[in-house]
Amino acid sequence: MTGQVIDTGYRPRWFQREIHSRLKRFSVLVLHRRAGKTVLAVNQLIHSALTAKRPDARFGYIAPYLKQSKSIAWDYVKTYTRAVPGVRYNESELAADFPNGARVRLFGADNPDAMRGLYFDGVVPDEVADMRPETWGEVIRPALADRKGWCLFIGTPKGMNQFYELFQQGQNDPAWYSAIYRADETGAIDAEELELARRAMSDAQFRQEFLCDFAAATDNTLITIDVVTAAAARVVPERDLAGLPRILGVDVARFGDDRSVIQKRQGFAAHPPQVIKGADNMHLVGLVAQEAVAWKANAIFIDAGRGEGVIDRLRQLGFQVVEVNFGARATHSRFVNKRAEMWSDMAAWLAGGGSIPNEPELKTDLCVPTYSYDAANRFKLESKDEIKARGLRSPDLGDALALTFAFPVAMTEVYLPGEAGQKRTAMSVHDYNPFE
Repeated sequence: MTGQVIDTGYRPRWFQREIHSRLKRFSVLVLHRRAGKTVLAVNQLIHSALTAKRPDARFGYIAPYLKQSKSIAWDYVKTYTRAVPGVRYNESELAADFPNGARVRLFGADNPDAMRGLYFDGVVPDEVADMRPETWGEVIRPALADRKGWCLFIGTPKGMNQFYELFQQGQNDPAWYSAIYRADETGAIDAEELELARRAMSDAQFRQEFLCDFAAATDNTLITIDVVTAAAARVVPERDLAGLPRILGVDVARFGDDRSVIQKRQGFAAHPPQVIKGADNMHLVGLVAQEAVAWKANAIFIDAGRGEGVIDRLRQLGFQVVEVNFGARATHSRFVNKRAEMWSDMAAWLAGGGSIPNEPELKTDLCVPTYSYDAANRFKLESKDEIKARGLRSPDLGDALALTFAFPVAMTEVYLPGEAGQKRTAMSVHDYNPFE
């Protein structure tokens, strides 16, 4: 097929042409509803198959469910390959075979085993937010390794989840490409129709579906993406931290897919979290002890839910550790439990000038929990189990930072730089008091 010109009938809009020209090996596209993302994805796969240089090139389109993949993309595959001489269709496998040996096949993330053992020269996961998080790391990414294949994630926001994390990774990694295309920018939907949609939908629905707002999935998100983004952009000068207590928050993993996290905070500045996966309690004890000594921590707050062994061993080693029971009674009666109180204090700290590292996982975790009120009108935070029931990962990094707001830290005397021999009294952990 060398030198042959094939008109597939695809007529990309301006933003689709822009996307095709900017794609990198790993790309993340956040597209509004009815933007034509599946058409774009299918044609990218077809173009790659037609121009493949390697023998037996393999390309895949993956939807959350196989039936969904067939109903959404199969007709498009056949429509845009009809002009290709010699293309053959395998209806049972939902595959289009090209004369040069390349193949484009449809898959469903509901049956990841169908992809295990395969290789991909290129793949498009569509609506990643509806897929199990492990599908990318355990199935898709390994399948790209042999041929150094490319991956194009496409979807519409559905809250703070893996799709948002991937988008943030694309924003922070120059080797990736990520972009957002909103309905009020692309022109794919005319202004009159867009206004009718806005009137018929709730504000949250419209912002999510047409304005690609990751934080719009729920109206009761405690910490919004705008607050988190602003906090990640702040830099607190070192001089503003002098004399303030150094606090460690340690969230201990509960289950196999949870993460243990060590979080440092001093005043309005949170440090990059140390995330530990698969570590036993004794290994975690060593890491916490090392961090506490090196940083000269004034207080160590540890989640008591699964941290009993860590707490006991650290105390045996001479560390003054405070265990924090998330479900215990809060200091203030307007909160259902201690966890709700800590997250509320953290939310006020973030809105009031707190600074966090620009870490995608931390930013995602902070935006995950929703809130409500119980029959006694007490503030209630969504539990970890409730979050997991929504198909989201436990916000372990957010819990670790919240732990640094557990209790006031005892006043200590310190020497400030440049004031030799002059003592100052350090402020408590609540150096920013949201109740004043």
